[in-house]
Amino acid sequence: MRYVRVEVDGAVRWGVIRDGEVLTLHGTPYEELVYDGGVFPLEQCALLAPCTPSKVVCVGKNYADHAREMGGEPPGFPVLFLKGPNTVNRPGGGIHAPAFVGRLDYEGELAVVIRRRAKDVKAENFASYILGYTCLNDVTARDVQQHDGQWTRGKSMDGFCPIGPWVTDEVDPGSLELETRLNGKAVQQGNTAQFLTKIPQLLEFITASMTLEPGDVVATGTPAGIGLMKPGDVVEVELEGIGILKNQIL
Repeated sequence: MRYVRVEVDGAVRWGVIRDGEVLTLHGTPYEELVYDGGVFPLEQCALLAPCTPSKVVCVGKNYADHAREMGGEPPGFPVLFLKGPNTVNRPGGGIHAPAFVGRLDYEGELAVVIRRRAKDVKAENFASYILGYTCLNDVTARDVQQHDGQWTRGKSMDGFCPIGPWVTDEVDPGSLELETRLNGKAVQQGNTAQFLTKIPQLLEFITASMTLEPGDVVATGTPAGIGLMKPGDVVEVELEGIGILKNQIL
C-alpha cells in the first residue's frame, strides 16, 4: 500500500492511494485501517509530510563513501543524532535557512516510518514494527555544524527535514537505488545495499536505547556527493519503487 497525508477541501486527511485516488481513513494508518468512505483524485490533494514523528532518528555515516568524503573512515557502529518535529517539511515545501547560514547542503536518504511502539526490537522481528518507507532530505547547515562541533543546531532548523511524497510497504529496502538531483543534475547516487548497518540491525541498535513511537522516522544515512544548495535551486530525492521528493530553496 501507499499511505498519504493530504489536505483536501481545507481539511487534513490520512489516506491510501489506489488507482490514482486517495481513499481516506478514519484515524491514522498506524493501527487497523478503517476507511471513512471519502474518495478524492490524487491530483486534487495537496500532499503533506506522510507521517507525524515525535522525533527523527538519523544515522550518520552509514555509507563508507560518505564517511570518507567527510574526512574519516567508517565509524564501525551507527552514529545517531536527532531532528525534532519542527524540522518536518512537506513534499513541495520551501526550504529556508536563516540569514546567518553560509552553506546549506542536501543529503538524500531512505526513511523508515514506524508503525507501532518499538523498544528492544530484535533484528529478526524488525518488519512487524515498520509501516513503510519513504524519501527524506536531511538538510544541513554545514558551516553551522562544523562551527558547533556537533550536529544539533545545523541539522535541526525549521523545515530542514522534507519527507515524502508517501509511505509505501511495496518495496524491499535492502536494495533500492537512490538518486539526488539538483536543478535536474544527478549529484548523489547510491544503493541501500551499501548500508554499513542494515535496517534490521539499526532498529535493534536504536531501540536498545530509546523507544520509537508510531509515526517516528529513522533516516538511514546518505551516500557521497553532498553539496551546496542556494536560493532558487530545486532539489529532488528519488528512491526506486517509492517516488520523488521535490523541494525548492527559498
